[in-house]
Amino acid sequence: MRTRTAAAAALLFACSLTACGSDKPAAPESTVKASAPEHEVDCSDTSLPQADWMEHCNTETPAESEAPATDLAFGKPFAWPDGLEVTVVDAKLFSDWGEFEEPDPKAHEFRVRVKLDNKSEQAIDLDQLSVTVDGATNGGTADLTIFSKNSAPLEGRLAKGVSAVKTSDHSLEKRYGKDIVVTVQRTTDDDFLAFPEFTGTIK
Repeated sequence: MRTRTAAAAALLFACSLTACGSDKPAAPESTVKASAPEHEVDCSDTSLPQADWMEHCNTETPAESEAPATDLAFGKPFAWPDGLEVTVVDAKLFSDWGEFEEPDPKAHEFRVRVKLDNKSEQAIDLDQLSVTVDGATNGGTADLTIFSKNSAPLEGRLAKGVSAVKTSDHSLEKRYGKDIVVTVQRTTDDDFLAFPEFTGTIK
């Protein structure tokens, strides 16, 4: 038995050196496991959770220069896919009251200036846009109003290649502070677009 075992061992050793007659050494056995099959989803399923659709079905690659939709500082532009660009320029306390207007002592009344730059290939209906303001410290939602002097509300059309600064007037109770989040909402006839959020302070 020992003789046969020794012979077998010698044969195994020889095969390991010569790959049993091959001129090339035997390739080492791969230790990499086959990758598991990708998770399959039905992208046409309307009940598919948004997270799954974004992970497995969304083939759009955002432009490198495209800004995120939240936590934008005043002065930082945001561009929608069609090329319309929006920037919240500033928010300033309002004091240029008209004849029939008077300040509210319990509120910060202020004007938000919004710059729009139409880099798209067509005129933009500004009625698609609206501005909302919330307190950034401990909540609170500002009331929308219109101060009569020098207001430039979001209305009408903005031609291709044209820039304009529009205004949105608001009143926020003083207990909510001066730090605010300005959300620019935009909807079109066929879609709801991203709502960028700009964070800043009423000056």
